[in-house]
Amino acid sequence: MKSARIVLPGGAGLVGQNLVAQLKKQCYSNLVVLDKHRSNLEILRKMHPDIVVEYADLADNGDWENHLAGADAVVMLQAQIGGNDYTQFQRNNIDSTRHVLNAMKANGVPYLVHISSSVVESVANDWYTNTKKEQERMAVESGIPNVVLRPTLMFGWFDRKHLGWLSRFMNKVPVFPIPGHGRYMRQPLYAGDFSSIIVSCIEKRISGNFNISGREQVDYIDIIREIKRAIRSRTLILNIPYWLFYTLLSIWAIFDRDPPFTTQQLSALVADDEFEVIDWPRIFGVTPTTFSKAIDITYNDQAYSQIVLDF
Repeated sequence: MKSARIVLPGGAGLVGQNLVAQLKKQCYSNLVVLDKHRSNLEILRKMHPDIVVEYADLADNGDWENHLAGADAVVMLQAQIGGNDYTQFQRNNIDSTRHVLNAMKANGVPYLVHISSSVVESVANDWYTNTKKEQERMAVESGIPNVVLRPTLMFGWFDRKHLGWLSRFMNKVPVFPIPGHGRYMRQPLYAGDFSSIIVSCIEKRISGNFNISGREQVDYIDIIREIKRAIRSRTLILNIPYWLFYTLLSIWAIFDRDPPFTTQQLSALVADDEFEVIDWPRIFGVTPTTFSKAIDITYNDQAYSQIVLDF
């Protein structure tokens, strides 16, 4: 089974890079990563020259579909998370999914691990949430044996958009702004644990829909303080009014076509969401890592913590 081909569409991002490291650690050797982020693909290729790494825009049909011939499983990871252009959400969350599922059917791939998101059960109403809901529906109704994993906010090695971006921003500025009181409860999930869950699904052919939440509830402001501790930053954490924070993000978006944090994401941050915490350690046979330890591993590991993906 360790030599079975596993294809990772969208595998050059946070989860994919962590998953490749986890799969190789467990002696999987026939891995194929398909992604359209050239610089991040190159980072992956340099770290793992023994796997297949190929540029592919999954929103379009192409030769990339040939890699699914003989594949044992697909882990569908591609997703548009942020941005101010709806067409990118349509292409990267909807169109790409349709093409991957069609290619799986055409090549008889027997199993799909679909990486959905906790936002599908969120009260948020934005482009990311709505297109992820549609993406999940397409996977579930595809007729392909599958498992759906809905992670909450993730962090870990190679995090360029969430806590990773915040940590780098913290290192650049003397004052770190917090919107409002900052007591917005989060359930951050360590990407290392999530990767182990995915491997468990591949090996055990688990089916069903699972909400995978971090097992610790941590307020946003405390997440920022924990990052500050781990990276030994001296920046001042300062609470500013929500309306001012929102205005600053709006101005930022005028000058940056692909901002790292948008007003839609700010609205999602303050949404009063609390996600189900299931007994995923027992279900998947994975020992959870404490939030504090995971933060230390993320920012202080000698092998991977200094590798930064492009935004």
